[in-house]
Amino acid sequence: MARLTKKQKAAYAKVDANTSYDLKAASALIKDITTVKFDASVDLAIKLGVDPRKANQMVRGVVTLPHGTGKDVKVLALVTPDKEAEATAAGADYVGLDEFLQKIKGGWTDVDVIITMPSVMGKLGPLGRVLGPRGLMPNPKTGTVTMDVAKAVKDVKAGKIDFKVDKTGIVHAAIGKVSFDASQIAENANELIQTINKLKPTTAKGTYIKSVFMSSTMSPSVQLDVKSA
Repeated sequence: MARLTKKQKAAYAKVDANTSYDLKAASALIKDITTVKFDASVDLAIKLGVDPRKANQMVRGVVTLPHGTGKDVKVLALVTPDKEAEATAAGADYVGLDEFLQKIKGGWTDVDVIITMPSVMGKLGPLGRVLGPRGLMPNPKTGTVTMDVAKAVKDVKAGKIDFKVDKTGIVHAAIGKVSFDASQIAENANELIQTINKLKPTTAKGTYIKSVFMSSTMSPSVQLDVKSA
């Protein structure tokens, strides 16, 4: 195990591993214990009482964070010529179709979100091996396959994120930056937790949200009081 620096030791000393913090306290603490020199991301890890191997217990959805993610999201709009002006006006970073399909086929994936139209999905199918592992394949359930391209682009730029429970039953999501006010971090975290709570599968038994931990890049994690959240 790597040796901790003085700053890291000081950060760990401020976190009580036996305490569950409310959202406001946890958000303030994360700001206090983050020692990196860049604007670190703030992340949530939410452990759910579901079995992701069962299709009827898969938890997946989208949420628009009230204060955005703090990240400049690069959006590629794969659209037909009649939709290009609409996508560009909405703020898409890259707009086009065949030329970008060729670039992706060659391994280019320098974007965060891809938005497209139902009629274009057939062309994206063969690129699943490139886009799938990177979480870039558009999906109607997350609003990235739509005829209302402008709205989809604006939503993503405003802080809309999609999330999905992984095979271990945990939802990982970035909900802001350390430079945010503690209240903004708390409100973003609350929005995600409430959205996930509403998506509880009817077949899930026992405790649904088992634990929630907040952390920033390279910081200790802070356990949240699930009931207060």
